[in-house]
Amino acid sequence: MDVGFKETILAVVTTRKDTVIGDNVPVFYVKDEAEREKIALLLSKITLGMVHDLENGAYVIVRH
Repeated sequence: MDVGFKETILAVVTTRKDTVIGDNVPVFYVKDEAEREKIALLLSKITLGMVHDLENGAYVIVRH
């Protein structure tokens, strides 16, 4: 049986500085939606991760 993490949160990109996120994940604060989308896309390319929209002003980059 294979036990372990298959998915890893690599980063969070958000426009909301008031959101508290754990200290184990890099958080990128951006000024608007356009920058949020651009930074999330670039980070996903760099880390070979997938972008997921949490629909609360944040994108999460995850490696599956």
